[in-house]
Amino acid sequence: MDATRCCLSLLLLSTCVALLLQPPLGTEGAPLEPVYPGDNATPEQMAQYAAELRRYINMLTRPRYGKRDKEDMLDFLEWGSPHAAAPRRDIFRALIDFTMPVAATNSETAVCLTAHSFAPAMQQVLDNLGSLPNATGAAELDLIFLRGIMESPIAHERLEETKLEAVRDNNLELVQEILRDLAQLAEQSSTAAELARILQEPHFQSLLETHDSVASKTYETPPPSPGLDPTFSNQPVPPDAVRMVGIRKTAGEHLGVTFRVEGGELVIARILHGGMVAQQGLLHVGDIIKEVNGQPVGSDPRALQELLRSASGSVILKILPSYQEPHLPRQVFVKCHFDYDPARDNLIPCKEAGLRFNAGDLLQIVNQDDANWWQACHVEGGSAGLIPSQLLEEKRKAFVKRDLELTPTSGTLCGSLSGKKKKRMMYLTTKNAEFDRHELLIYEEVARMPPFRRKTLVLIGAQGVGRRSLKNKLIMWDPDRYGTTVPYTSRRPKDSEREGQGYSFVSRAEMEADIRAGRYLEHGEYEGNLYGTRIDSIRGVVAAGKVCVLDVNPQAVKVLRTAEFVPYVVFIEAPDFETLRAMNRAALESGVSTKQLTEADLRRTVEESSRIQRGYGHYFDLSLVNSNLERTFRELQAAMEKLRTEPQWVPVSWVY
Repeated sequence: MDATRCCLSLLLLSTCVALLLQPPLGTEGAPLEPVYPGDNATPEQMAQYAAELRRYINMLTRPRYGKRDKEDMLDFLEWGSPHAAAPRRDIFRALIDFTMPVAATNSETAVCLTAHSFAPAMQQVLDNLGSLPNATGAAELDLIFLRGIMESPIAHERLEETKLEAVRDNNLELVQEILRDLAQLAEQSSTAAELARILQEPHFQSLLETHDSVASKTYETPPPSPGLDPTFSNQPVPPDAVRMVGIRKTAGEHLGVTFRVEGGELVIARILHGGMVAQQGLLHVGDIIKEVNGQPVGSDPRALQELLRSASGSVILKILPSYQEPHLPRQVFVKCHFDYDPARDNLIPCKEAGLRFNAGDLLQIVNQDDANWWQACHVEGGSAGLIPSQLLEEKRKAFVKRDLELTPTSGTLCGSLSGKKKKRMMYLTTKNAEFDRHELLIYEEVARMPPFRRKTLVLIGAQGVGRRSLKNKLIMWDPDRYGTTVPYTSRRPKDSEREGQGYSFVSRAEMEADIRAGRYLEHGEYEGNLYGTRIDSIRGVVAAGKVCVLDVNPQAVKVLRTAEFVPYVVFIEAPDFETLRAMNRAALESGVSTKQLTEADLRRTVEESSRIQRGYGHYFDLSLVNSNLERTFRELQAAMEKLRTEPQWVPVSWVY
């Protein structure tokens, strides 16, 4: 009997805590208490009363009626015959006195404790409700009340833990739809324009992309466990560790492995990502090749490569495993700034294993274990291959003969050596163009970003190639989306000129001070007056929600190419000499231009365009040959629209 009362008390305590912690929503409109039919009622009347009592208890536990005051709650908990009301009132008074301070102190903590402490007890009592009526001391009315509380859906909702689930996993698509809707509102509302700018920020787009990845549960494979103890790896391999590996291949098919000689034996030096061996996962770096189809391989890696290349059908390799865990591919992407053909490289270990690429190609670096040769593949797909590492290519491009490696000159006694001395200079910002010519351009690490709006559009090209015409056409086509800066000058304004219309006028002393302070993107002097573009004026156009269109010198791109301005650099390339001369003649005949260019001017434009492309081509996101102004303008429009709909590859420094 004591055990039964203890169990009932525990359950009543848990349910009362759940009842007391209901949110306070008011006490009016409470359900009517069913009338007890009396001790002499028939079984049918008692069954009807039990059903009404259960509905009454379920109504009491609904959040609609809220948490009652102490005395008010005791009034609702009194029902049935008068002789049973007094002891029930005392029990509930004790329970309420115990639980009310907890609820008043910290309702959230109380809910947490109730859910974790009493949920198992609820389930246990529900499982044993069938046997409780036979227990000594259990009143029928108490059991009906207990069953009603325990079966109440509201009580179960209070005690069950809710798991948070993502509403959707395609928020990037939703943001693109919102941006399309905001495109029209942004012209009329500054708030909509500001919202569109925030939604297009790279950091916000990255946050949404991360949320979608977590919501769709697209996680990366966890890193491998730490490698074995090096001392263990140096231990001799037991004879029973020899394995036989079978591979099926066709004649001439490359396995995707290279070998090195180590201790007089042929060892797998690298496994090319995406190759046949890498896909099968049967061989690992460090494995020792002993036999091929029952024949010893010797110690010549070239002979082994030729043997494997010519083999066809089933190839059985006898190996001594290295027990080294393979490395997972790294998520490193680079943009190449030079052309590479492995067939013309005399340093590559295996020409067939090399990967050919051109300047501007995007590669994924999958292995950098070798200091001189990396493994990479094109982001568009395909097998991996060997490419020279950053260190190796820098050594090749920066190679300078030593002082003694000079050719002897005639007319000197005893074949003495002479030559030019090395030129030494310190870096000066005023001479940065000279240093840019000697900059080593190998690889640039990039990151893939969702579509977003660039803050600046930079048009680069030779003088007279049509940059200013394209800039003016773009601003006139959509003045709400594109804008430009107002240049500063130290000359006096003319009578017809107004401040901020065409030029901003400042004193020469003020302009020289700002130039020394680095506040100008570029500047120059013409007829004794200074002209320049202030960096703050670019920030002003961007702050207004527009793309700042600039036609600046190539040297200025180095300053703009930061996370603050995220420029889209377009190179306006000059056409060939004959096309350029025909364009100038057509402009004169139509009245668009009044200046006739000489042949020397035209050739100078073509040569300058080639020089800019050679020296600054690694900064360009797009190159357009301006052989027809209207066609070039349409191509520029299409490129700017594509930035809003397609992912972009940007320098990794803009993201991290």
